[in-house]
Amino acid sequence: MFRRNKDWESRESAFAAFSMGPLTDFWRQREEAEFTGVDNIPVRFVRFHAEGHDSVIVVCPGRIESYVKYAELAYDLFQLGYDVLIIDHRGQGRSGRMLADTHRGHVVNFSDYVDDFAAFWQQEVVPGPWRRRFILAHSMGGAIATLFLQREEHNCDAIALCAPMFGIIIHLPDWMVRHLLDWAEGHQRLRENYAIGTGRWHALPFSLNVLTHSRARYRRNLRFYADEPQLRVGGPTWHWVREGILAGEQVLAGAMQDATPMLIIQAEEERVVDNRMHDRFCEIRAAAGNPCEGGKPLVIEGAYHEILFEEDAMRSVALNAIIDFFERHH
Repeated sequence: MFRRNKDWESRESAFAAFSMGPLTDFWRQREEAEFTGVDNIPVRFVRFHAEGHDSVIVVCPGRIESYVKYAELAYDLFQLGYDVLIIDHRGQGRSGRMLADTHRGHVVNFSDYVDDFAAFWQQEVVPGPWRRRFILAHSMGGAIATLFLQREEHNCDAIALCAPMFGIIIHLPDWMVRHLLDWAEGHQRLRENYAIGTGRWHALPFSLNVLTHSRARYRRNLRFYADEPQLRVGGPTWHWVREGILAGEQVLAGAMQDATPMLIIQAEEERVVDNRMHDRFCEIRAAAGNPCEGGKPLVIEGAYHEILFEEDAMRSVALNAIIDFFERHH
């Protein structure tokens, strides 16, 4: 058992002091770099490394996110003795975009994300000095990392998924969604346009957000987009939605193919991804003789989608569970 971090349980009470002091100092130590992804798209990443760290956690973020947003998580993991690598997926963060309107969340093939991640793993993770290699993924990153593990033999010791995108909540009947997406797919202008009900990035007031109950973390994350406009990504394109749905189906179809120790963490008050697909995924893996940790998802009571950016009380439960899980696979 590792030392429980008491600071995690009461950080928000002095969040400004923490983020302007220790966190800012930590962020200055980062190394930023890039590699060339599919179709020559530059893919950026950040690295935190210290001599003497024998384990690495590779963070695979969600849709529209950047590694800039993950500074606090990187700080917490690094303090526990882990090196940290965080990728910015194509089409978001500081990585290259595919469309002229940089606000459109787009990808040509969902597998491009997986190919990029595989190249990143080969180039940056495999040759590294570490004895243990872990993945921590959120939302869309959960689908990417899971497809990566299903695809090939690799040396990942364990993976933790927070609210993975194995299904997307869309408030329309399934047949109608398919019909709309198939129709849009046949029209170039439509398929690369914002999906219905979405548009360019804009700052949503805290009271309307369904991602986190933490006002301090929500405010901080909005400030990144305000300070660095090139980080902004708005709604997904019709084509992205189609690719995202197919990726979730592919994850479930391949659930028996991967035996990597896996912890799935679920938000009780989820509004973005379909929790039923996590349960289904765990059932398939259990039937194949490779159950997820605990046999089913660990539910964080009261949490919204962004579990790692939630209020201290919820975030610390998730973070302790993740570290406990990784420590058991040392």
